[in-house]
Amino acid sequence: MIINRPKGTVDITDRDAKIWKYVDMVIDSVMEKYNYNYIRTPIFENSEVFHRGIGETTDIVTKETYDFKDRGERSLTLRPEGTAGVVRSYIENKMYGTHNLPVKVYYNGTMYRYERPQLGRNRELTQYGVEVLGSKDPMIDAEVISMALNVNKALGLKGNKAHVNSLGDKESRDNYRKALKDYFRPHLDDLCDDCKARFEKNPLRIIDCKVDNNKDYFKKVPSILDYLNKESKEYFDKVCEYLDILKVDYVIDDKIVRGLDYYNHTVFEILADIPSFGNANTLGGGGRYDGLVSELGGPETSCVGYAVGIDRVVMALKEEKVDIPIKENVDAYILYVNEDEKKNAVYIADELRRAGYVVETDYNNKSLKAQFKRADYFGSSYLIILNSDDLNEGVVTIKNNKTKEEEKVEMEYLIYYFDEHIDDNFIDNDEDCNCSDCSCHNHEKEV
Repeated sequence: MIINRPKGTVDITDRDAKIWKYVDMVIDSVMEKYNYNYIRTPIFENSEVFHRGIGETTDIVTKETYDFKDRGERSLTLRPEGTAGVVRSYIENKMYGTHNLPVKVYYNGTMYRYERPQLGRNRELTQYGVEVLGSKDPMIDAEVISMALNVNKALGLKGNKAHVNSLGDKESRDNYRKALKDYFRPHLDDLCDDCKARFEKNPLRIIDCKVDNNKDYFKKVPSILDYLNKESKEYFDKVCEYLDILKVDYVIDDKIVRGLDYYNHTVFEILADIPSFGNANTLGGGGRYDGLVSELGGPETSCVGYAVGIDRVVMALKEEKVDIPIKENVDAYILYVNEDEKKNAVYIADELRRAGYVVETDYNNKSLKAQFKRADYFGSSYLIILNSDDLNEGVVTIKNNKTKEEEKVEMEYLIYYFDEHIDDNFIDNDEDCNCSDCSCHNHEKEV
């Protein structure tokens, strides 16, 4: 009996795996430019981290978390998102005690949500995210929004735009909650079952409903922007001012509320302009969450962050047919026949790999004809053909697989030969680089 992968999971292999690795590399590079440090938190946490942190009324906690008990009867949860775990780590490791605030970190890993698999969203999904802990400056809100767009630009995606809104402070949000309940109360019987539950617990989430949002009365829902108090409005105006300075492509969208309870003030989503994606056009989003650290037992700390689904980013790269600079061929394939030649093949392959070249050889004692076919399968730029007579003289035969020209090269000069003849390890910046600010690694030699 064949054992298949679980529903809602995928195997990432072959060229797709190279695209994912490339995306990771670009993310790491951009984060380095912004001086954000990588953080790795556990895939599972004590359930309270998410149930308290995300909020008991959110769909994630009520419907989607993978909760289980270990052998010690401890209640654990596979992480459904990255922020709460980062905040737990911030508190537990007393990062707030440093004089070097704010703490700026990013993560990249798998999340788990028990939901119906859909376009670009599986039960096991991968997100990278950014968290800034210890600053309540509208400048940092604008920076993280700009950063999210700049990562996508560095990857070569076009037409991305930020949709930005403000939920205001607690006073503003409470006033808006009351206005929403007053507005939706006459339509309560017509709302879907989820929204009926949200009406009492979290009415802001009704705005984000994918079932009811095409109904006529949704077109006249009160705007949160009309309920911002003076302080909240000034804060949001400052965020927009900084976005203008950074030349961020954004629109103010008062329907953006985000799905998690911990947000306040700035919220945003990053949308791609890909018609075939439909509702999957949202690549990521985030916002400010000033109360989460104290909710999980830490000191009052102002925070802001975002997360982006890498699954959807990879889909967007394919849909937009972005020319991704990944290496798909090997530099050299070493061919041999007998045991003595095989030993030399092992030595030569190791030396060339240490020098930074991609090298393949035969591992199954195939015939020379079969090795030539395998070299073609890997798209090898050069063939290194070994034979005992040449080896006795300290030379090897090198064949250019494109021109078919052959020449003898002394073993001791083999690395120098490849240094002179293989220049496709470097990418022509002017022609192929996707990023506008050279923040990716395209200009480095691939190893």
